[in-house]
Amino acid sequence: MSTKGKQVQNVVIVGQGYVGLPLAAGAVKGGFKVYGLDLNDKKVATLNSGKTVIDDISSEEISRMIECGYEATSDSSVYGNADVIVICVPTPLGEAKAPDLKYVKDAVASIGQHVKAGTLIILESTTYPGTTGTLVAPILEAAGFQIGKDIFLAFSPERIDPGNTTYGLANTPKVVGADDPESRRLAQQFYSKIVDEVVLVSGTAEAELTKLLENTYRHVNIALVNELAMVCKELDIDIWEVIRAAATKPFGFQAFYPGPGVGGHCIPIDPNYLSYRVKDSLDRPFRFVELAEEINSSMPAYVVTRVQEVLNGQRKALNGSKVLLLGVTYKSGISDTRQSPAVPIAQKLTQNKAVVSFYDPFIEEWEFEPSRVIARLSDLNAAVKEADIVVLLQNHHELDLEKISSDSKSFLDTRGAVGGERIERL
Repeated sequence: MSTKGKQVQNVVIVGQGYVGLPLAAGAVKGGFKVYGLDLNDKKVATLNSGKTVIDDISSEEISRMIECGYEATSDSSVYGNADVIVICVPTPLGEAKAPDLKYVKDAVASIGQHVKAGTLIILESTTYPGTTGTLVAPILEAAGFQIGKDIFLAFSPERIDPGNTTYGLANTPKVVGADDPESRRLAQQFYSKIVDEVVLVSGTAEAELTKLLENTYRHVNIALVNELAMVCKELDIDIWEVIRAAATKPFGFQAFYPGPGVGGHCIPIDPNYLSYRVKDSLDRPFRFVELAEEINSSMPAYVVTRVQEVLNGQRKALNGSKVLLLGVTYKSGISDTRQSPAVPIAQKLTQNKAVVSFYDPFIEEWEFEPSRVIARLSDLNAAVKEADIVVLLQNHHELDLEKISSDSKSFLDTRGAVGGERIERL
């Protein structure tokens, strides 16, 4: 079936979370009729009522999208009217940190049952290189479609950075790869109406690996400075001063900063996809990635050790001490707690019989253990004065750190945000 000159109109975006919803907003602005498909009926109802479900898209913007024809739905029959389908479903890690592609498989199988010939299908979910060609394509072919002739398939890695007010969907270059020329052309045509720049690569595997390289680069460099922070503590060197000085070099250096661990939807997960692919296909470890994982995963325990050291200096045991955690989201300025290092830190503290409380301006309730939900402190000022130690895990701009650190009995700063002789820093 020839598609040259075909005008794309109807777009179905599968998954209306932190990736799919901004893409839906961009597609609406690009002039498309957009269906946001999500199997969570509560989320669908919320969106259709004009209310948002993520930080980066306001409820006002959702209402404007609806006025322009956007519709959230859980009905997979909308695939049948689609010109473009974009898959933005979660790809978590399963047992032994192997990729769990259940949501991708389920979405593609459902698409194969309803989709019409001529449709462009794009996978944006992060995965290991080879997924689009060896997993997605066979499912569609088994449904009776020939890729590149009567149905079209591409991969474009999501590059959403929650809370980033400088770079959003439109002004972040979009990498696109496909394994046949017509799929590549159609994908470029689609994204060029949504983003400012489309970067083409030769195939889907190259596009898949691009995403993993971006986040593995960050993972490895964060591990470097995390280990260096532990070394500098032993050597009595200020790691934060060292990084600031190194960052003055105008070439050849990019600053990364230590912290209590890595969190979010990318850094703790994506590099494991790369390790899995290397091990599965080449039967050897990806040593850099595995070492970075080991170091970054050790940081929560290191933070707890530092808490113990600070309390010991005051002749207090961790057992029974009041520990106030400041900022439990994985990133500053957002309410997302996925993979937040605050979770294992809180767990290790409670295992050692510490009395844990938290304050985060973006989170009212926090479940750091299964079936254990604690409420945000209502009176931060009083809690700071009562706590035996305050631990800064996330530097939200809404926190008055100078006052908090001044009022606290002891203060451990894992973000290098506060100065002063009384302050213990990572």
